[in-house]
Amino acid sequence: MFFTVTLADRSARTLVEHIDTLREAVRATKAERPFRIDAWVVLPDHMHAVWTLPEGDCDFSTRWSVIKARFMQGVPVENRRASHIRRRERGLWQRRFWEHHIRDDEAFAACVRYCWINPVKHGLVEHPRDWPFSSWHRDAGDDPGIL
Repeated sequence: MFFTVTLADRSARTLVEHIDTLREAVRATKAERPFRIDAWVVLPDHMHAVWTLPEGDCDFSTRWSVIKARFMQGVPVENRRASHIRRRERGLWQRRFWEHHIRDDEAFAACVRYCWINPVKHGLVEHPRDWPFSSWHRDAGDDPGIL
């Protein structure tokens, strides 16, 4: 599965400013509800991930809900719209996330590459190796032919 998860405030830098809180939220959730992280990139206001869930388990929604809730507990409350206050929401995240079912190895490889190249696409760095919040460092390293 390929995911895009976005903050409500697209100008925020919350994810990278609180990267350790995000990492802990993912670690704790993964310990309770296992999944494999095939690729991940965290940008200031959104993130992309490729996960593989255990055989017969398709409950990615609960995992994301728990990760988002744990992360919110560790960051300060920012400006909230009236609609968030009425719904008793903190208003940090967009209410939904985008998921895409990966159908084959070619699509899987394309989703992983998309994660890695995303900081370049957004003008944050010139090469994926220059972005610290990416699984590029775990998986691609210095292989020049990986992209």
